[in-house]
Amino acid sequence: MVRVVLPFHLRNLAKVGSEISVEVTGAVTQRSVLDALEARYPMLCGTIRDHGSLERRAFLRFFACEQDLSHQSPDAPLPEAVASGMEPLIILGAIAGG
Repeated sequence: MVRVVLPFHLRNLAKVGSEISVEVTGAVTQRSVLDALEARYPMLCGTIRDHGSLERRAFLRFFACEQDLSHQSPDAPLPEAVASGMEPLIILGAIAGG
């Protein structure tokens, strides 16, 4: 089981607590975790990734093990601590403005 921490607005949409667990089969990558997350919580489809391109939404970032993973390939393996469930994949809402 992979642990995922969602930002407040996505928690409310999915009606879940701050941390959820999803079952990922095969390699644990951003893509496979998000696929599992959207399969379990279909109301999140299009909120984290664009519907058509499946690219990360601009104001969301991915973090794990104190590393910003936002610009890594969606098919790059996530850290072993995330794959084993020891550390969560954190999806964080970014803030912009001046």
